[in-house]
Amino acid sequence: MRRTCNVAWIGLMVLLTTPFVQAGWNDGRLDIYWVDVEGGAATLIVTPQGESILIDTGNPGIRDPQRIFHVATREARLTKIDHLITTHYHRDHYGGASQLSKMIPIGTVWDNGKFDDMPDDPGEDYFTFKAESRQVIDPGSVLPLQQKTVQIRNRQIPLSLTCLGTRKTFIPAPRGAKPNKAICKDGRAKDRDGSDNANSVVMLLEFGDFRFYDGGDVTWNQESKLVCPVNLIGRVDVYQVTHHGLDSSNNPLILRSVLPTVTVMNNGVTKGCAPEVFATLTATSSIKAMYQVHKNMRPDGQVNNAPDEYIANRKADACEANFIKLSVAPNGKTYDMLIPANHHKATYSTVKK
Repeated sequence: MRRTCNVAWIGLMVLLTTPFVQAGWNDGRLDIYWVDVEGGAATLIVTPQGESILIDTGNPGIRDPQRIFHVATREARLTKIDHLITTHYHRDHYGGASQLSKMIPIGTVWDNGKFDDMPDDPGEDYFTFKAESRQVIDPGSVLPLQQKTVQIRNRQIPLSLTCLGTRKTFIPAPRGAKPNKAICKDGRAKDRDGSDNANSVVMLLEFGDFRFYDGGDVTWNQESKLVCPVNLIGRVDVYQVTHHGLDSSNNPLILRSVLPTVTVMNNGVTKGCAPEVFATLTATSSIKAMYQVHKNMRPDGQVNNAPDEYIANRKADACEANFIKLSVAPNGKTYDMLIPANHHKATYSTVKK
């Protein structure tokens, strides 16, 4: 009996002291988590091999890094953030990076570096926090993921994360691309945004037939360059609502061009979910479900929300920090949308591009 107990104890100690294989569940699925940073941005991607990419780190302080750390380590089983992409230099996007680096190792930081006429400077603390390496990201940059394909039976499922644009510069139009005339004729400009929003990094994630778009806070006039005169994005399955759902972004030309099935808005109780954006989303016929991290209670009284079923945090006065998760099947043909805290799960099929 004593020998049996000793063996059991040794086995338990091995489990407790052995680190998880680089990251994730290693179940062949691609996972995306939208961490609640209350109106900031933090999107965590875990590849089928367990490699991790975090896009933005929320606000300064301990709250947002702690929430990211919780999802990364407890939900995604990560021991490291392999790649960190900072879309632009606003506090709600880069603010948590330095504190997060003290909680979990960070591999390569991808951002805009320091450039001419930089409108917003994140400061020395951001540029010097601990990371293995730092790289300036450019239009056309493809993250050097360890796994470029996933083998399913006799098929190779391609996996990539590509920068479509940053610093107001975008990838060239693909050879033979047709003009997007029918949609572009309805375009209109808005007042110029002189902040760093316009310099946002725009990313496209592809896993087999599945495609996900994250444009940071890229602004209305810059968005038009992504689809006019030529659609540089193509069609996507999931669209992360840009700029938390503010109407200085989310140009209808984008939605009408990429035709998403699902949208996810990382908004706050009083931030985002602008009426014009909500109208644009509801007018996009391809959209089957609109998810929100928070139920919005805008102080101006112009409140629009998705049904409660699709909202992770429904209380205005007590944030529960619930996250939204997306999980793509190993063959890239279907994906699940989940709000674990609310027992929500829905499955969608990828669309032909």
